[in-house]
Amino acid sequence: MNIKLDENTTVETGLGHGVHTTRDEGLTGKSDAEIWNAAQSEERFLITQDMDFSDLRKYVPGTHHGILLLRLQLPSQRLIVARVAELFSKEDAETWSGCLVLATETRVRIVRP
Repeated sequence: MNIKLDENTTVETGLGHGVHTTRDEGLTGKSDAEIWNAAQSEERFLITQDMDFSDLRKYVPGTHHGILLLRLQLPSQRLIVARVAELFSKEDAETWSGCLVLATETRVRIVRP
């Protein structure tokens, strides 16, 4: 799975996947549309904390390469890394292509096409 980390999640995840960060690509501070277009043109699964990407009318499941929206109460780099690593080790993330995945500290909700 190829992944793009949004600037609010640009930390080393240790996922062992093809991970690109908005920081490394000079997209820090760019609009959601620019980040989205980069992720989609590269066929990457987007990991973000940006609630704008939760709009199912704009980001219709099945029309993109997938979004993981992290909704942690007290997000820190350490907690983000830990939660993402836990999700990718315990969940079948390979089936998330085209889905909106909402994750809190204790729950995962997957909106499939």
